[in-house]
Amino acid sequence: MRRVKLDKIDLKILRDLQDEGRMTNVTLAQRAGISAPPCLRRVRALEEAGFIRGYHADLDGERIGFEVTFFALVGLDSQSEGVLSAFENDMAAWPEVRECHMARGPHDFVLRIVARNTAHENELTTRLTAAPHVATVQTIQVIRTSKRRPGVPVDPDEAAPKS
Repeated sequence: MRRVKLDKIDLKILRDLQDEGRMTNVTLAQRAGISAPPCLRRVRALEEAGFIRGYHADLDGERIGFEVTFFALVGLDSQSEGVLSAFENDMAAWPEVRECHMARGPHDFVLRIVARNTAHENELTTRLTAAPHVATVQTIQVIRTSKRRPGVPVDPDEAAPKS
């Protein structure tokens, strides 16, 4: 992976792409205060260096039939690397598990899961409880989401992080 030292222009590019990934390179360049060809070179360098992991459409799950979002706090019966990795691999194969985070604290993993309805949520919870090495599962159903922002806050006026 190529090393890139982020400057103020790179941070503007990252912020703008994160906020609106479908903008044209010309618009992105204008916002960054540079011409289009060097802007495209910078974007490609940021992609190659791993600052930009990918591009996607942010879908409204409810509109396509996933009415329930819930979090599952999972405790395993062992914290050996083999058990932790096996659990992560299992969760990677579940399409309803949208995020899987290993956590420090009373639970080993925090999962964000989507379900079509509460019956589907119960089915997924039962399946999760029966998964290998799962000792405890606590679920928290989301009632309403008032803020949902992907990525991280990027402020080009702050000092650029070291890469």
